[in-house]
Amino acid sequence: MKANPIISETENLRLYSPSLTEYIRRKTISVHIGDLPMGSEYPIRVQSMTTVDTMNTLGSVEEVIRMVESGCEYIRITAPSVKEAQNLENIKKELHQRGIKIPLIADIHFTPNAAELAARIVEKVRINPGNYADRKRFETIDYTDDSYAAELERIREKFIPLIKICKEYGTAMRIGTNHGSLSDRILSRYGDTPVGMVESALEFLRICEELNYYNIVLSMKSSNTQVMVEAYRLLVQRLDEEGLKPYPLHLGVTEAGEAEDGRIKSAVGIGTLLEDGLGDTVRVSLTEAPENEAPVARALINRYTNRAPHAPIEPLKILPINPFQYHRRETQETYNFGGVNVPRVIADYSNITVESHEDLRSVGHFFLPVPDKWRMNDQGVDFIYSGKKTIPFMLPNGLKEIVDFSAWVNLEDQIHKFPLFTVNEFLQASHHPLLNFVEGTREEFTESFLNQIQKMTHVILVVKTENKHAMPDMRRFFFTLLEKYCNVPVLIKRNYPAGSQTLTLDAATDVGGLLIDGFGDGIWLCPEFDEAATKANRLGAASEFNSIAFGILQAARTRMSKTEYISCPSCGRTLFDLQETTAMIRKHTEHLKGLKIGIMGCIVNGPGEMADADYGYVGMGKDKIALYRGQQVVKRSVSAEKAVTELIELIREDGRWIEPESVELVQA
Repeated sequence: MKANPIISETENLRLYSPSLTEYIRRKTISVHIGDLPMGSEYPIRVQSMTTVDTMNTLGSVEEVIRMVESGCEYIRITAPSVKEAQNLENIKKELHQRGIKIPLIADIHFTPNAAELAARIVEKVRINPGNYADRKRFETIDYTDDSYAAELERIREKFIPLIKICKEYGTAMRIGTNHGSLSDRILSRYGDTPVGMVESALEFLRICEELNYYNIVLSMKSSNTQVMVEAYRLLVQRLDEEGLKPYPLHLGVTEAGEAEDGRIKSAVGIGTLLEDGLGDTVRVSLTEAPENEAPVARALINRYTNRAPHAPIEPLKILPINPFQYHRRETQETYNFGGVNVPRVIADYSNITVESHEDLRSVGHFFLPVPDKWRMNDQGVDFIYSGKKTIPFMLPNGLKEIVDFSAWVNLEDQIHKFPLFTVNEFLQASHHPLLNFVEGTREEFTESFLNQIQKMTHVILVVKTENKHAMPDMRRFFFTLLEKYCNVPVLIKRNYPAGSQTLTLDAATDVGGLLIDGFGDGIWLCPEFDEAATKANRLGAASEFNSIAFGILQAARTRMSKTEYISCPSCGRTLFDLQETTAMIRKHTEHLKGLKIGIMGCIVNGPGEMADADYGYVGMGKDKIALYRGQQVVKRSVSAEKAVTELIELIREDGRWIEPESVELVQA
């Protein structure tokens, strides 16, 4: 990845972010959604979606109340057919009788007549341009310009009635593109790409502007965080390029999953965009009760409430990357960093007194007395930092030790442990012949220093920051390396208080945002303890920080260390217990490292939404499941009772099944 002087700040940066070095929220028009407007003149809004059957009026109302109490400002409810759209009126009436006037949003797929009815009842409708006027058959069609234009005219005729109703009733609209549900028409012309996602939305948006309808919010969702970020950036750039209005953005990662993984994945995608001032409403999609989503969204948003002012960061003259296409920064291979190596994970044990083999179990390395061997699980850390003291026993082959230079210089055996230097120490001292870590801030890594180490093949830089605008500050350092054609590998180091309630989200945003842009050859997350912390507390924090580090790498698609579950958050279309089913599938398959399994409540979130999954488990009726290999259905109408077993057999047939290890090793 080399600097490209053709891409100037004025030609590029302004097209998708107000600034990549100063926190400035993107200016948008205001969109009126009931009594709660959205846009850059207002706070970033929180929303979520119900999971109860829309025909269950009282159940829906009770769920909405719980969501409102959890912090939701907008509520989305599915309307898969006219009858559900009609029942939105009953739900709204019951809510008003209880004194709740939160704006409601009808979620529409496949059914324009349901959208047209709902637009007369609720404050906003969400349409998916991939299936509003198209039926997906996974067909590749060779369009001529004329035949493609004819398709656009067909869409226009189907879409105009909804626009007119929205204008008449003052109803807002979200044009929400999903990566996995692009129409065959878009896929045939643009492929399964961010470009296709953006064009899918723009086709509908141009019709809206033609009719002078502007009460619109846009979204570009994907379960792949790289694709999601690229698509949103490209959308903003295209709006500006075509002279379209700067519409507010609804941010979300589809099918993020559950628990820690779901929160990390959401933060990597959503947080990366929020860092650059993009986003006006956030929905976190978790396979959990919907009232669990709003607090996560609010925690992500709150990071930016007082972000500005912050310590200044040197502005960019050029943007040395393509922000619309992932490319990992090219680095020289140094020991097992950089080059084609996966990003490494460092565990910080500098505040833990290591006394026995058991103390390393927290970071994935465990000793088996019989047969007197070390074992490592899928999240076994690569390096352990011990600070000023060294580990008192021989480490397993898969684990290496880093110590402060002041301790390393006095070791009898300096070959098997690696030193960590400050910049000044490194410039004045002798080095390890193979691997040396040099820690500093962007300011400490001066131009003179970078010139001195540029051709060294035994150096890893460890970048840290004290800037409140942390991710952009560290990203600015990576831009500097690209500008200077310096290909030394870099570790990303961040400190967080142990036990912080926002640890997962903070780390995933700070580090994940860098990985999304192809930066970083490793992660070093450091827990900060108060003096009263016990050793058990410290080992627990080491385990938590290690899990988060591997989770961030997985969510950013840069190092796959475990099974990935692309599971939707459920809604009124789902006819089985999605949370229980997800837990069951995870229980039987979580040892299949690197496999991606989609778990979808219905066909709307089916083969399309789990776009790059290896296997899919998709609801197709009450207690009936369809099983997919990739995007191809291979078994239909499987009873829910037998579906997990059938899924395992399908994986086994493909030669991708391995038996789980013993209970002791799995628990370790």
